[in-house]
Amino acid sequence: MSKITHIWAREILDSRGIPTVETACILDSGSVAVSSVPGGTSAGSHEALELRDTDNKRYLGKGVLRAVDNVNKILAPEIIGMDPQDQVSIDKKLIEMDGTENKSKYGANAILSLSEVVVKSGASSAGQQLYTWIYTLAGRNGMTHKARMPTPLFNMINGGLHGAGNLDFQEFWVIPASSKPFSEGLEMGVEIYLTIGENLKRRGAIHSVGDEGGFAPNLFTNADAFEIFVESIKQTEYLLGRDVFLGLDVAANSFFNNGVYLIKDRTNGMDGEQLLEYYKGLCNQYKLAVLEDPFQEDAWEDWCKISVEMGSSIIIVGDDLLATNPKRVARAIQEKACNAILIKPNQIGTITETFEVIKMAKDAGWKVIVSHRSGETNDSFIADFGVGVGADYIKSGAPCRGERVAKYNRLSTIEVELSRMVTEK
Repeated sequence: MSKITHIWAREILDSRGIPTVETACILDSGSVAVSSVPGGTSAGSHEALELRDTDNKRYLGKGVLRAVDNVNKILAPEIIGMDPQDQVSIDKKLIEMDGTENKSKYGANAILSLSEVVVKSGASSAGQQLYTWIYTLAGRNGMTHKARMPTPLFNMINGGLHGAGNLDFQEFWVIPASSKPFSEGLEMGVEIYLTIGENLKRRGAIHSVGDEGGFAPNLFTNADAFEIFVESIKQTEYLLGRDVFLGLDVAANSFFNNGVYLIKDRTNGMDGEQLLEYYKGLCNQYKLAVLEDPFQEDAWEDWCKISVEMGSSIIIVGDDLLATNPKRVARAIQEKACNAILIKPNQIGTITETFEVIKMAKDAGWKVIVSHRSGETNDSFIADFGVGVGADYIKSGAPCRGERVAKYNRLSTIEVELSRMVTEK
């Protein structure tokens, strides 16, 4: 049995230049694993707490030295000597030590950095690839599934809190058909992404790159982004509705004010019913396949209504609604509020709890989407995680920026390895 002999954490920067936590773990075999956790820009109110220093003299209050100290001085000493393959016991100890529902005592960023690095150390101890070990752990947590390559949701245009401020919706996706091999889907995504860039340049739509690598152009309405998608796809060899589909992360929390939803495509604010009718028109016009966070996080009646009226023809994804939280997921399953879940480990705080939520979603027949955050690092953990838990889709951003491409490159490696396993059999 391997044992954890040393753990230490430090403060590093994420892809936005904002501090985050990196934790390293050494086993008695000499094996070293390192894990860094992401942070969110559009964090829902039901997520576990990301602990910040709130000292305005340093990193404008966004430092994470308190979280780092919590790892080094409080949490890590309690798991030194434990078996890294005993993920459940280690996560249970971390949860019990914090003792709060939202990890507010020691911080979800501190706790997750430990939980994730233990997964990596467990894989090393077991002599397995990370995705294989995650598959093993998922099985121990009651999941019966096959490891699989998830279909990427390419965030080609960034709006909302991730963009330049002129688009209300947060993520505009191009989605390869799920029947396509990952490598082919990646090729399609890159070609369409580059074509979109050329079209934006030709239109004079000055653009930068948003937090997740997608273009952040100065368009007039949200619908303009879809028009550019349609135009760009037509310029490739791919057919919209056959080879690729469109999708949208609305992130409705960000434009919900005083009981109404305000977007540039409408002169007046909309209530939930009016916004639902808007979505119906949008889906009919652009044949959307996936719709994430169409309403604000506590509008349960509106979520239930859209699931009844549109759930048979489109994937309705809960992110802020669910926050990878088992209690909210249980309610959503009971009330039939959506038919898919976005999985972000840092919303709940440990890998074992994340497994629990994924199992609930799979048992309910939901689609599972493993997701990055807007503040990422070059850690490719979610690539292995998405494969290991048999996720249907993965969100890693645009095929641009190192912290996003790291995930796609890792998935490409895994695809080759999985294909070799099949060939060898």
